[in-house]
Amino acid sequence: MTIEPAKTDASAWRRPFRRGPWETLATVVISAGVVMLCQPFWLVLYSYSFITILTGVVMFVVVTKFPD
Repeated sequence: MTIEPAKTDASAWRRPFRRGPWETLATVVISAGVVMLCQPFWLVLYSYSFITILTGVVMFVVVTKFPD
């Protein structure tokens, strides 16, 4: 018979902050920014491409500090 440790409030609080899904989201944001930068049709998308890429990079840097 094995005894499993009880889940604490801290582990329940950290559950949404897992690295995998957030890294994927940051990568998608960076990719969307690059697509926005390279498309020739809408100036608005081109205008917001840099801030989108920058947001994705900052997200990725922060997310790498999350637990696995």
